[in-house]
Amino acid sequence: MSNTVENVVILGTGPAGLTAAIYAARANLSPLCVEGTQPGGQLTITTEVENFPGFADGVQGPELMDHFRKQAERFKTRFKQGDVQKVDLTKKPYTLFLADGSEVKTKTLIIATGASAKLLGMPQEKKLMGKGVSACATCDGFFFRNQDIAVVGGGDTAMEEANFLTRFAKSVTLIHRRDAFRASKVMQDRVLANPKVKVMYDSAVEEILGEQELLGLKVKNLKTGAITDLPVTGFFIAIGHQPNSSLFKGQLEMDETGYLKIIAGSTKTKVPGVFAAGDIADHYYRQAITAAGTGCMAALDAERYLDSEGGH
Repeated sequence: MSNTVENVVILGTGPAGLTAAIYAARANLSPLCVEGTQPGGQLTITTEVENFPGFADGVQGPELMDHFRKQAERFKTRFKQGDVQKVDLTKKPYTLFLADGSEVKTKTLIIATGASAKLLGMPQEKKLMGKGVSACATCDGFFFRNQDIAVVGGGDTAMEEANFLTRFAKSVTLIHRRDAFRASKVMQDRVLANPKVKVMYDSAVEEILGEQELLGLKVKNLKTGAITDLPVTGFFIAIGHQPNSSLFKGQLEMDETGYLKIIAGSTKTKVPGVFAAGDIADHYYRQAITAAGTGCMAALDAERYLDSEGGH
């Protein structure tokens, strides 16, 4: 077992984690990035990214993350593959226990493990992700101009996505398994007043159709059992996001849904030297550019923390 104590360890290699790595590496902190099961984060399952500044003609999600990674490597960021299974934030240096039995000790920790869109768990869902199926309206709505699309969900996320998508789509069918929405009244009213939105209450998606691209949905009425064919070219899953924070339960403060709490105006958690960046602490914006911004902040916060502790 190594006795090395790292200056900065970054968990996650999405926009937040890799931006933190770029800034920490340029500050000569020699950061170590631990890659989990989905290196590159959610953008690696996104096709076209048109709203990231600097790419006038858009860029493929995986290609964008490749640029991030190469930039981090250029400044000598080190990468370690593996899943962290346990952390000990009760004493310094902090310890990460990996699945392969190895341990990593660090003076500071930047958590950029992100959030995952909750999915329905259907066979074609992941296969057609980016080919008609999406979990992010603000990322992909533009590609469905003048098309008939569907949204599944009944909370604020679903209302927000459905409303946003009417800017582009010809029609939006909102599918909800109950006879009333869970969303806030103001969000419901906005959607129900929108002439482009049709609602299918008491309904569930039975099947996602298509092999290479989305061809439509089979929707089941849960009260009558009747199956309806819905010929849509876009399908947005809006049943919420799950922050990837279970590792830190009992050690870091979280809100009721599991997002890490940070001290306002910073990326600091309540544990000194532990910082949170990107979607793990942001359930509101959830964009690559905002994640990258907080990654920069976390690296600067870590650098200042190390200086205050007597350097590195």
